[in-house]
Formats: sequence, structure tokens, C-alpha cells
Amino acid sequence: MVIEYSGHWIKKRLKKRKDITSDIIEYALNNSKEIKDREWADTFNAISNIPLSGRTLKVVYKKSKGKIFIVTAFWLD
Repeated sequence: MVIEYSGHWIKKRLKKRKDITSDIIEYALNNSKEIKDREWADTFNAISNIPLSGRTLKVVYKKSKGKIFIVTAFWLD
């Protein structure tokens, strides 16, 4: 699985979200159901509880030909 990041996510990660690592994003993608996004037809959501922190992470992503394009990720709690 090849993961690419959007420009929005890279900027957001540099400024605010240093606690959301690529390992945590990959864990959320592997351990959640594929949920369709209600705003965009070609976008999916991965919502997962992260075990060590106990927090819930939501990852918004797109899939195409063996690649996963991360649009954004954020904590729900």
C-alpha cells in the first residue's frame, strides 16, 4: 500500500498535528471499515480507536490503483 499526502495535510501536520504520525494513519486505515464520505462521492473515511492513546482518529482519503491519497486526518475527541 503506497500512501501519498495532500498539500493541505502536509501544511496542517507541520503547524498543528505533529502527534498524528504515518504509523497511526496506517493503523487507522487497516483497522476500520471503508465508510463513504457524505460530502464527496470518491472519498472514504476511516474511523478507528488508537490503542495506546485511547483517542479516536478520523482519516479522510481517496483510493486509486494501489495508492491511498490522504486528504486530512484529525482527532474526534
